Amino acid sequence: MSDDATTTTASDDTAPDETVLEAELDRADLLTEEAVEVVEGIAAELTPEEITATDITATPADEAVAALAEVEGIDEADVLVEEEVLTEAPAPRPESPYDRPGRWYVLHTQSGYENKVRQNIEARTKSMNMESRIHEVVIPMQDVPEFNKKGERVVVQKKMFPGYLVVRCDDLARAGGDDVWYVIRNTPGVTGFVGAGNKPSRLSRRDVEKFIGVEPGGAAPEAGGTKPPGGDWWGKVGEVVRVKEGPFADFSGEIVEINFDQARVKVLVNIFGRETPVELEFAQVDQL
Repeated sequence: MSDDATTTTASDDTAPDETVLEAELDRADLLTEEAVEVVEGIAAELTPEEITATDITATPADEAVAALAEVEGIDEADVLVEEEVLTEAPAPRPESPYDRPGRWYVLHTQSGYENKVRQNIEARTKSMNMESRIHEVVIPMQDVPEFNKKGERVVVQKKMFPGYLVVRCDDLARAGGDDVWYVIRNTPGVTGFVGAGNKPSRLSRRDVEKFIGVEPGGAAPEAGGTKPPGGDWWGKVGEVVRVKEGPFADFSGEIVEINFDQARVKVLVNIFGRETPVELEFAQVDQL
């Protein structure tokens, strides 16, 4: 027998079953022409036993990824499928004011002069070339729902802490902090830093994000609506209540004033070591 005959016989013995091969090609109909050639080439090199042992649970998409990766000479993990291309990237996480350069401190001033004192600090910072060390002065504000003369519910902005400012500056506990402290402390209208003794206390991340950042899950109250009945109120002046929602959630304080016309209550809340009056809706407080 000639060598050619021997070669022909060996090729016939190792040729893959045509039915199996056609099924494999049918399942690869989504592949590019180059990818199809790769699949056919791989199948031609397999024995019938190897084809039978091949994992037939792979989907056409899986085979397309594998074939395309081989054509392009890249790893399968680097092949982007349609779903991955069309999927939108997650929205970037909002920047927290706590992560800005510097540290946050609380300043005390006279109630009603917060805006003037902020302007004084900003002007003094500029005149003394301290812009790179005193970065930001903020008056914490909050949206407060109220009822106008027509009985409509409207939202107005009010100071969260009357008599207080929040300043972001270099860490006062580090070297050179005394210079920053001196500039801020000696600004007209500033009566002092909040802290134990003469040591200003830095605000925590939780407090910064609550007082300066957007309140998580806090949606602004809708304007309009009807005036809730004051007759549903259960509290009385002098009673200690717990704030159950809003920026002062989990604080407790004494009721000092009740407004049945607007369905609001004024509570003395201990903030930064001082009793501060806070106006709240009836629904925002609960009994202890």
